[in-house]
Amino acid sequence: MSLIKSENITFVFMKLKKTYLLSLLCLFIAFQSFAQNNNATVYGTITNTKGQAIELANVSIKNYPIGTTTDPKGAYLLRIPAKKKVNLVFSFIGHQSVERSVQARSEERIELNIQLTESSEEIDEVQVSRRRKGAGNINRIDPKFTNILPDASSSGVEALIKTLPGVSSNNELSSQYSVRGGNFDENLVYVNDIEIYRPFLVRSGKQEGLSFINSDMVSTIEFSAGAFDAKYGDKMASVLDIKYRTPTEFAGSASASLLGGSIHLEDISKNKKLSYTGGLRYKTNSYLVGSLDEKGEYDPSFIDFQTYITYRFSDAFDLSFLGNIARNDYHFVPESRETSFGTYQTVYNTKIYFEGQEKDRFATSLGALSANYHPNNNLNLKFIASAFQTKEEVNYDILGFYYLNQLESDLAEEAAEDSVLNLGVGSFLNHARNKLVAKVYSFSHKGAYNTTNHLLNWGVKLQLEDIHDQMNEWEMRDSTGYSLPYSDETVNLFRVITTNNKMNTVRFSGHIQDTYEIPISQGELYLTGGVRFHYWDYTNEFLISPRLAINYYPDWESRFVFRLAGGSYQQPAFFKELKDRDGNIASNIKAQKSTQFVLGSDYLFTAWDRPFKLTSELYYKNFSHLTPYQIENVQIRYLGDQEAKGYAAGLDFKVNGEFVSGVQSWASVSLLQTKEDIIGDGHGWIPRPTDQTLNISIFFQDYFPGNPTYKMHLAAFYGSRLPTGPPNSERYQDTFRMPPYRRIDLGFSKVLIGPETRVKSKLFSHIKDMSLGLEVLNLIGVNNTVSYFWVSSNKGDLFAVPNYLTDRKLNLKLTVKF
Repeated sequence: MSLIKSENITFVFMKLKKTYLLSLLCLFIAFQSFAQNNNATVYGTITNTKGQAIELANVSIKNYPIGTTTDPKGAYLLRIPAKKKVNLVFSFIGHQSVERSVQARSEERIELNIQLTESSEEIDEVQVSRRRKGAGNINRIDPKFTNILPDASSSGVEALIKTLPGVSSNNELSSQYSVRGGNFDENLVYVNDIEIYRPFLVRSGKQEGLSFINSDMVSTIEFSAGAFDAKYGDKMASVLDIKYRTPTEFAGSASASLLGGSIHLEDISKNKKLSYTGGLRYKTNSYLVGSLDEKGEYDPSFIDFQTYITYRFSDAFDLSFLGNIARNDYHFVPESRETSFGTYQTVYNTKIYFEGQEKDRFATSLGALSANYHPNNNLNLKFIASAFQTKEEVNYDILGFYYLNQLESDLAEEAAEDSVLNLGVGSFLNHARNKLVAKVYSFSHKGAYNTTNHLLNWGVKLQLEDIHDQMNEWEMRDSTGYSLPYSDETVNLFRVITTNNKMNTVRFSGHIQDTYEIPISQGELYLTGGVRFHYWDYTNEFLISPRLAINYYPDWESRFVFRLAGGSYQQPAFFKELKDRDGNIASNIKAQKSTQFVLGSDYLFTAWDRPFKLTSELYYKNFSHLTPYQIENVQIRYLGDQEAKGYAAGLDFKVNGEFVSGVQSWASVSLLQTKEDIIGDGHGWIPRPTDQTLNISIFFQDYFPGNPTYKMHLAAFYGSRLPTGPPNSERYQDTFRMPPYRRIDLGFSKVLIGPETRVKSKLFSHIKDMSLGLEVLNLIGVNNTVSYFWVSSNKGDLFAVPNYLTDRKLNLKLTVKF
């Protein structure tokens, strides 16, 4: 078998790009030196009416993307444009906002101490909670970044999550991500305490469509990359906890770009009882996928509508409804494909001519009704009833004829890139008629009770699942006139899957958790301990998962935070994990188990007279009862008839702060090793499909000196080589490494209407903000590899033909807020 390293022959071009990027860096340094001479500094502390410091209070320049947050002592420092009047807004959840006007000379330092008063008219969802310090191993992220991050997938929140330490993704067309060695199915996602499910049959990022989360409606984002609290569900990798906004006034937004558009509206009734927010989104991949090697007629269409409605009966009781309807259609008529690959010494070329088409539909809907009762500030009781349904169809009949050639590799030759040797010809015919209908109903209760030193959380959940899965797939392959696998008597199909699976199951789960503020003389110490339980009648397995987290805030001159978290994390199979490669359902699969430990710290410091934070985490996961799997693009195929043990160990770093005064940027670096040993196969330890040794991501913001209406946003990613293997291979063969993932997305924008650029026209009188943006997607033009198409030579060897992702594209975007 010949496994050919898939890399573009772009040595000269890469040298030019390095020179270009170096020039940009030099220009940036000079630009920043000039920028600092046009700024001033505002600093001070923010406290409540009792004189206590408020941590993570927001300080921002009104109507501009410039701001910061307070440290554990309530202190802040913000660089502002000099020689002009700006309005500073000081805010914190549950408190009345304060606004101050400031005008400073160049490099002037102004002290401004603010006291915030608790709000008596706060109508957002009431939650009983201790101080933010007792939040365990979970981080809060500002949702404003979701609207400014350049992103090809239009996923908003998920695109932001991909820039965090421990998180990796090698597919810009997908909103899915891997966390610390886990796969996509090991991530928990909640919206207003409702667990979110994705379509099951999606095979590639081109088909995926819109993610569930509507960024225009988001109020808060909380994320944990592991060792999260017991109040979250039964999965092994991460948790993303989203809260949608309860509006306090009429507002809305609209956007349009070459990748789609969106509109959202929110309002509250005059009596402050009824509030609603809703959003309509549309997305199409036609523009992006037109740059792929596989040419043809692409007609993807993705649309969804969401609404969140709250009615406040009294100060103690409110009722809310979360609804979503989504329809993702993917129609593709392939025509041809030409891909060059290989090494500098040996260059190959594959040409494929197609007949046929693919038509897929993924239609999902969700409805959830929540009753929230909070008789006082110390007690909150919540009851939730939800229903989720997905109807999915994947249909294709595609005939392909391919030619595999070796090219002239000497660039000095006149016939460079001409074919010098035909290595193989062949054909294939792929057929599928797959249907899935899944319904998930759940009824749950969550509660919280707060005392002087304790915060008690509890919850129970009953879940009913009804799944009907039909698969009819087959593949025929022919190489140099012989059907594979070869027989001199019959014509055999290369692969056949025919199933008709039905499941009706019941789950019961719950948790109890306490956060205790331990009285100590030196600093503050928080202990969060809890236990989860889970029972599934399909396997008759009863699981208990204890978890513990310790947060310590020492009373030192240096600003440090230390945390230690760990426990048992068990993931019962849902549906996909039960299926093997032939589509058969296994009846004896036990829950996948992991024991996790995380040791982390935060260090707050000042550099260049601006605030920064360095976060580091060391983690280890020990796995047992693993269900091995293989990944192609975003499709995960589990090997339900096998079991493995494994581990994941790594180190994550993140530094964030005001690299440019007044705006937050960050850089994340992650080191990881994850391996598994399939029991009984005799091949020992092998890398897991997510074994990505090094992952680097950067989110950077900038603006024109003295004029923040001109902005720049950059997202950069590097992920080292992921393992893969030939089709239908055994897991131990998946040790061939793909090329590293490298990508830079760059965005520029100009505020057309804002606080300093008002238009005197009735037509635009209600517009608060209008901006025009230009995104350069895949700035450096790297053809990243997401998977492989395997073809046979005349001698029967297999060659890995890379499936490349999108090329460089420009995206024009108009955004309006009113």
